[in-house]
Amino acid sequence: MMTTGLELRSKITSDGKLELSLEEVSVPQPEAGQVLIRVEGSPINPSDLGLLTGPADLSTLEAGGTADRLTLTASIPPERMAMVAARLDESMAVGNEGAGTVIAAGAGAEALLGKKVAALGGSMYATHKIAPAAACLPLPDDATAADGASCFVNPLTALSFPETMRMEGHKALVHTAAASNLGQMLVKICQADGVPLVNIVRSAEQVKIVKDLGAKYVLDSTTPGFKADLVDALAETGATLGFDAIGGGPLAGDILAAMEVALNRTATTYSRYGSATHKQVYVYGGLDLRPTEIPRNVGLSWGMGGYLLTYFLQKAGLEVMGRLRARVAAELKTTFASHYPAELSLAEALNPDTLKAYSRKATGEKYLINPAK
Repeated sequence: MMTTGLELRSKITSDGKLELSLEEVSVPQPEAGQVLIRVEGSPINPSDLGLLTGPADLSTLEAGGTADRLTLTASIPPERMAMVAARLDESMAVGNEGAGTVIAAGAGAEALLGKKVAALGGSMYATHKIAPAAACLPLPDDATAADGASCFVNPLTALSFPETMRMEGHKALVHTAAASNLGQMLVKICQADGVPLVNIVRSAEQVKIVKDLGAKYVLDSTTPGFKADLVDALAETGATLGFDAIGGGPLAGDILAAMEVALNRTATTYSRYGSATHKQVYVYGGLDLRPTEIPRNVGLSWGMGGYLLTYFLQKAGLEVMGRLRARVAAELKTTFASHYPAELSLAEALNPDTLKAYSRKATGEKYLINPAK
């Protein structure tokens, strides 16, 4: 038996247009080992926006369609088209993660029937989702779909940072955009695990948010004394590993340069090549789309690279994945609690003004789509 549902889709056309729409799709019954989820919550993460709106110029948004089946179009600057060449003219489902109620189950998955679960794997901005039962995370009995909607991307990414620190032989961390949902989770994780953490934010208001969580090192990158304060914090903590959500501009390079200065404070001999201790910054976000700037005062023992949760989990293996998922479930309403300023229906997510609001990626303004609304 087939049922139908709605799915939010994004398409970029060969002539340089972004097209967003709600499409009616067939929803099959689950096969063996699968479940059918009625989706009741899916967050709008920055990674989702990368697929949803891509490099479109949102100042050119135009609405069409009907009240319950809105469509949106926007222009893509010609110089940005090369970024999306592989997806041209393909209608793509959106939504990395979410949660909802299992309304049908295939053979071997009957234990999840009627349960609230979280799932990862795309196509979550939809009324229904077919998912492997083994990939679903059953939520605690007192948890809502909104509680579990952000179970994977932010919590597992935050947990992966200290895991990477230990795997690569570092002893402390630096994190940018630290007042974000993910940043606040990382503060709580590092406090619980005894990991020194240097938090970097971009306003006095964000300093207060992070300090109110009990963080010791919270630096505002917009202040005149930021670079000197950063060196002091790195010297105290010994942090030689950073995770950067900003991406573009000078901040990642400033962190590497400050690490070099901090390391040389304790050097007993001079080396023209700089400190031999490896310094590493991973870029895992793109809040700033400018090129990443690396200065020449970072020594010769450093690395800059991209970072993706999927690649970390593939390298870490099933045992680590299981341990991290269990921690997320146990601390869902404490360490890994997420807060949303608004809950949107699928149609409301295509309101032009609303889309511009959640596309700002502003701290504290992470929206939730509820396809069942």
